[in-house]
Amino acid sequence: MAHRVVVMGVSGSGKSTFALRLAHALGGSFIEGDEHHSMESQDKMRRGIALSDRDREPWLDRLSDCLGASAGTTVLSCSALKRSYRARLRGSVHGLMFVYLDIGLPEAIERVSQRRGHEFPTALVADQFAALESPAGEERVLCLSAGQTVERNVEEAIEWIRTQRQ
Repeated sequence: MAHRVVVMGVSGSGKSTFALRLAHALGGSFIEGDEHHSMESQDKMRRGIALSDRDREPWLDRLSDCLGASAGTTVLSCSALKRSYRARLRGSVHGLMFVYLDIGLPEAIERVSQRRGHEFPTALVADQFAALESPAGEERVLCLSAGQTVERNVEEAIEWIRTQRQ
């Protein structure tokens, strides 16, 4: 059975690492959401300017198209910070599941500050926390601690995904 999963959370939560490992464990493909931002949005982030809803809407549509065009199980890394963003993705992709990697602000800042060659500046982490609307309690959402090991989170996610109905 093919699954569509979005791994979400703020910058520094480990979305990309976790999503890639989860895709591999499920025998599926991985989509790095950050690779689908427009050039204008990438430039804004490099300059430390937070993206607006208007910046994110076409990006979310591109990600929906990517998920819809993929064959088989697909795991996408995407911040999906707001309910409206998740609703937009859900509206385009039937049976979409979300795995939320929860992390505290100090740890996220520490992780982002350790990155090399990544265009997302540490200064924008607090903006992401301000925009974040927790998905806890939403349908088809698994909440995991970013403080657990990737391996443990992958195990928990696989168990949960296998219990979900399309």
